[in-house]
Amino acid sequence: MDGLDGRIRVVKGDITTLEVDAIVNAANASLLGGGGVDGAIHRAAGPGLLAECRTLHGCDTGSAKVTAGYRLPARWVIHTVGPVWAGGTRGEPGLLASCYRTSLVLAATAGARSVAFPAISTGVYGYPIEAAARIAVREARAFLRASRVPETVFFCCFSQSDREVYEALLNQPEGA
Repeated sequence: MDGLDGRIRVVKGDITTLEVDAIVNAANASLLGGGGVDGAIHRAAGPGLLAECRTLHGCDTGSAKVTAGYRLPARWVIHTVGPVWAGGTRGEPGLLASCYRTSLVLAATAGARSVAFPAISTGVYGYPIEAAARIAVREARAFLRASRVPETVFFCCFSQSDREVYEALLNQPEGA
């Protein structure tokens, strides 16, 4: 198992319906909504989210910003901009790792006891799921070893095949 006493969990479902303190939005650099997870979060949260995002003036790749959750069950939305996959030669692994680290820092700073992540950059940005999930699990494990907050990290998968990738990684010993 992952050695973190169940602090990392994998679920299949719709991230906009999860009853967690914070959800992470796989956003584009404008933070003004888009397709996939980003569009679903903006639709579910309502117009207040877009209005607040306009005040943030975008976000750099690998970074994150936090807003209120508005109509979502989650109190906060942490918007992070993942890298577009270009074969792994343009710093994509480091940028993706930074998305997870920065989002976890913002969740901890806000006092979020639970945070849910989608599979950042694996949709239209084309990051291979296995490589992206390996980075996500590694970064969550490292952060949780050093911090009590958040207490639980969820990886919310849209498909069963993605869920199986995350579960397989969590069942491997660290460093495998």
